[in-house]
Amino acid sequence: MCGVIGIVHTDETLVNQSIYDGLTILQHRGQDAAGIVTCHNGRFFQRKDNGLVKDVFRTRHMRELIGSMGIGHVRYPTAGTSSSAEAQPFYVNAPYGIAMGHNGNLTNAQQLRKEIYTQDLRHLNTNSDSEVLLNVFAHELMQQHKLKPEPADIFAAIRRVHERVRGGYATVGMIADIGVFAFRDPYGLRPLIVGERENAQGKKDYIVASESVALDGLGFKVVRDVAPGEAVVMTQDGELLFEQCHDNPQYAPCIFEFVYFARPDSMIDGISVYKARLRMGRKLGEKILREWPDNDIDVVIPIPDTSRTSALQLAETLGKPYREGFIKNRYIGRTFIMPGQQQRKKSVRQKLNPVGLEFEGKNVLLVDDSIVRGTTSGEIVQMARDAGANKVYFASAAPPVRYPYVYGIDMPAASELIANGRTVDEIAAFIGADCLIYQDLDDLVDAVREGNKVIPCFDTSCFSGEYVTGDITPEYLAELERSRHGNQPVGDEPVGMTNVGE
Repeated sequence: MCGVIGIVHTDETLVNQSIYDGLTILQHRGQDAAGIVTCHNGRFFQRKDNGLVKDVFRTRHMRELIGSMGIGHVRYPTAGTSSSAEAQPFYVNAPYGIAMGHNGNLTNAQQLRKEIYTQDLRHLNTNSDSEVLLNVFAHELMQQHKLKPEPADIFAAIRRVHERVRGGYATVGMIADIGVFAFRDPYGLRPLIVGERENAQGKKDYIVASESVALDGLGFKVVRDVAPGEAVVMTQDGELLFEQCHDNPQYAPCIFEFVYFARPDSMIDGISVYKARLRMGRKLGEKILREWPDNDIDVVIPIPDTSRTSALQLAETLGKPYREGFIKNRYIGRTFIMPGQQQRKKSVRQKLNPVGLEFEGKNVLLVDDSIVRGTTSGEIVQMARDAGANKVYFASAAPPVRYPYVYGIDMPAASELIANGRTVDEIAAFIGADCLIYQDLDDLVDAVREGNKVIPCFDTSCFSGEYVTGDITPEYLAELERSRHGNQPVGDEPVGMTNVGE
């Protein structure tokens, strides 16, 4: 999972700082690398590297990022490499000069790489599927045969991109001397939202970003979410243009955004993430009351930070005290998105410290947003016992994660998922909990959909094994598993896994 942002501003002295601030707000979406590209008088200025936003950009870099428009990207590490060469945005000089950043994963990246080389006659320099996407777009834009492209040409190129590309993607790009463009996959799997604000000159500045919190933090007013299959162009001349670029878009946003990735103060597709998590907690509490009415829970304790909202409502539904039993070291990254299993495990005790008085002699219900690999959950259960808990129960605001996710989240190998092939009792034993309670899938979907009933369905593939794009076969998943464990021949690209989440 990554974060993207693009801004067109009338005051070129403010663009670099605005993008920097926006990326800092979106830092939760990626902590591995960051990058900014701006444009001034037809020239691109770029800075990108591995690290947090605050570490990648220094004053000397910001001074060089001049221009009235720009785009930015934050990346989290996945099965691809963490090389700074694959930090985004990427750039191609033909046609026109195009820069692009991408959040998601292309499921037909391997096929596209061959087409780009043999048919489009273009060169790829990294293993990133984001570079694949950029070159597909660049090729299709070149086919318009214009000395200077117009918005209609950009929309036409994006229509052809949708025809060639499969997977989940929210993309922000910039064309020299033209403007910023963005587009979203035909299922709306990855989020993308547009905003505007009136400046001192009475003109409009525009922004597009992964989450509404970036708009809030920079003082922009929400215009609307980019619809599935839709594209937006924000020109240097102050135009804001939308066009549907797919013949059959189907709304099916990724439900894991609401479970874990998005900030609670974000609005995604008209749904408050905070309210959705409250409803998750209420439904989970109702399930506990229904199936375990005589429970002996003394206290409800969240595993910070993502589960706090659900845990608070769960405690209220149960009529039990809610306590902050773990204190978080805010200088440790999100363990779910750390690159290696050993690093995840090591960081848990550095990240969380129990408040012994809240555990000693009590039957505690720990609440987390989800359980993916189980490594973190097992460590936390043991920490609760070491702090003196009498019994440790565990509740997940999401259903069991049993299947690989292939649209841009680092959980591609079934063998890495604790719930794959195990019963709930077996999972409880694995993490050392006295009892384990999962959210039901129907309840999760209802909790999210209640915020916007216009959305007909959500992608729940990591819970249900049903992939909305319809192109994920057992053979594809088997190849992912093989490439995940490094068994591919030398020089062979992991199919669909070229830096997932880019």
